[in-house]
Order: sequence, then structure tokens, then C-alpha cells
Amino acid sequence: MEYKILKSMVLFFLAGLAEIGGGYLVWIWLREGRSIWLGLIGGTILILYGIIPTLQPYANFGRIYAAYGGVFVVMSILWGWAIDGKAPDNYDLIGAAICIVGIAIIMYAPRSV
Repeated sequence: MEYKILKSMVLFFLAGLAEIGGGYLVWIWLREGRSIWLGLIGGTILILYGIIPTLQPYANFGRIYAAYGGVFVVMSILWGWAIDGKAPDNYDLIGAAICIVGIAIIMYAPRSV
């Protein structure tokens, strides 16, 4: 696999982890009355989420954020399954598969320009 594509995929994963993980910490702080420190750590992680996509080796902001939307969908389903114990149903899996195909087309399809 080309280095640029591998780097891009790793950055998508890290951005997704930062957004979902940071958001989750803020969620449990506010919704479950947990320590404010979880909220502060979550907020800091969310700031990192804002930085990570800027490290993408591709220069098209709109394309990166459009593809990231699909990454967020897939990772949110996986987070719910792994952390909250909510197994995805067939429709979740079909939707996630569609998102993965969309991400691949948006980011990695060969283009002339």
C-alpha cells in the first residue's frame, strides 16, 4: 500500500479516536455526573481532533472532511459496540460498509487533477 494512503488512513483513525473519545469523556462528565477532570481531558482531546486532520497528506479540506464523516460513522458504531456493549445490527453494518466504500472513493480514487 502506498505510504501516502497508509498515513492518511492512520490519521483518519487517530482523528476518529480523538473526536469520539474526547466527546465520550465530555458525555460521561455531563450526562453521568462524573468528574470535571474527565470533561477537561475530553475537551483537550477534542482540540487535538481539530489538529489531526491538518496533518493529512492530501490538500483538499472538503474532501478530507467529507471522507472523515464516513470514518466517524464507522468508528462510532465500533465504539458503541466495544465501549457501551451495544452490538450493531445488520442495518448498522450495511450502513458502515457503504460508508467505507464512500470513503475509499472520495479519498483514494485515481484522479487526473
